[in-house]
Amino acid sequence: MTTAHITVDREFTIGPVPRRLFGSFVEHMGRCVYTGIYEPGHPEADENGYRQDVLALTRDMGVSIVRYPGGNFVSGYMWEDGIGPVEDRPRRIDGAWHTIETNAFGLHEFAGWAKQANVEIQEAINLGTAGVEEARAIVEYANHPGGTAWSDKRRANGAEDPFGIKVWNLGNELDGPWQIGHKTADEYGRIAQEAGKAMKLVDPSIELIAVGSSSAHMPTFGEWEYDVLSHAYDEVDYISLHAYYQEHDDDAKSFLASANDMDYFIESVISTVDAVKAKRQTKKQINLSFDEWNVWYQQRGDAEDQLHVITEKAQWQEHPRLIEDTYNVTDAVVVGTYLNSLLRHGDRVTIANQAQLVNVIAPIRSEANGPAWRQTIYWPFARTAELARGEILRTVASGDQFESKLYGDADLVDASVTYDAERGRVAVFFANRGLDESADVTVSLRGFTAGRITRAEVLTVPESGDRFTANTEHEQDVVGLVKLDAAAVYEGELKVTLPALSWAVVEVEVTEA
Repeated sequence: MTTAHITVDREFTIGPVPRRLFGSFVEHMGRCVYTGIYEPGHPEADENGYRQDVLALTRDMGVSIVRYPGGNFVSGYMWEDGIGPVEDRPRRIDGAWHTIETNAFGLHEFAGWAKQANVEIQEAINLGTAGVEEARAIVEYANHPGGTAWSDKRRANGAEDPFGIKVWNLGNELDGPWQIGHKTADEYGRIAQEAGKAMKLVDPSIELIAVGSSSAHMPTFGEWEYDVLSHAYDEVDYISLHAYYQEHDDDAKSFLASANDMDYFIESVISTVDAVKAKRQTKKQINLSFDEWNVWYQQRGDAEDQLHVITEKAQWQEHPRLIEDTYNVTDAVVVGTYLNSLLRHGDRVTIANQAQLVNVIAPIRSEANGPAWRQTIYWPFARTAELARGEILRTVASGDQFESKLYGDADLVDASVTYDAERGRVAVFFANRGLDESADVTVSLRGFTAGRITRAEVLTVPESGDRFTANTEHEQDVVGLVKLDAAAVYEGELKVTLPALSWAVVEVEVTEA
């Protein structure tokens, strides 16, 4: 049995829970769009072709904002191809994924889907092969009321009212040599500055995200952020981060400790951003958009090699199966630690998008003419999105640790805590990263009088004892949340026993002392 002690205090907060922290990502890649969110003729599809089973799971998951349409795809995408009568839209080569894009689904279709899903749109623009005019034009098309060439074209295409898109990505991963239109930091910083300026001249209310490093392990990491913001600081509101993790060579301990790397990545970017802020002697604060994160089993080599494998597999097909990872119990626990990391940095990471929503490294899977179901990683996201409300409380943790080869020492029990004053609830999100031992955890709730437990749920290894257990099309509910009985309030403290390798949430009714 391992032990952990977590202390929070009503007076020590990080900031409000950003609702955009619970974002997702829909890219024209593989089967995320076609047979994912959109499949005309499916028994669950409506008259627009939107799969209602996938929509229901998206709403239940608590997704707040969705980044669209890419991803690597966007760096060669002409947004104009996806508007107007579907029968007139061109078929194009997608160089990013070596597929054929039919353009049957575009901006209007996504806006309609987003309305049904009750999510905000986070639109990415092409700064790989396109430039300032294309960036300016799409804002006019999407957001201007009418009376101009582009806004009247939107109205003629069936959308009388503007889409009102507030959040825009200024390109994608342009620091990466694999990216169509790859640029140096100075090249990208200048075009981001000018595109951002032009876009805000059309609609000053929009929020812009500059491209940051594709990972913390890029050779230009740090220098890229500094140089880009040296150009575009005044025009942008956020800078992006992307990170994917997997278990390598049966090294489960490093995988379970990988949130340490996410913490490092976030804190390093904050430091770099604030160094530019200090140099410019400005009061404007740039926040972070962690707009791609997840577990992704990249089985071969570096990013360029992996992209080569993916594109060779696709070979000019329409929406082939690509990177449809099946997620197990271990993956779910790790995803829970990433959500904890995001919450603990919620004062500066105010947008985050798990990549992707359906089929492509996704919490939701679906089959053509078949069912849709939840993967294991669905559950930590859904419950955190539901219960993390109000303010994020600072946590002070002590207890047993373990050593990992890649990411150093890590707490066996990882946690984040939120306080919803309106409802009088404290929610504690736990991950027991111990592979073999349960953990006794005490949570001291200073400044609160704790009452009854209103929710206690856990996701853990099933009775078979196999940490690789997953949900599948034919066994959709093998792994999910069950009641956590070993949770109680005793002498003002929350006492919880977590099974080995588990993610859990406990919500407690409180009053302020």
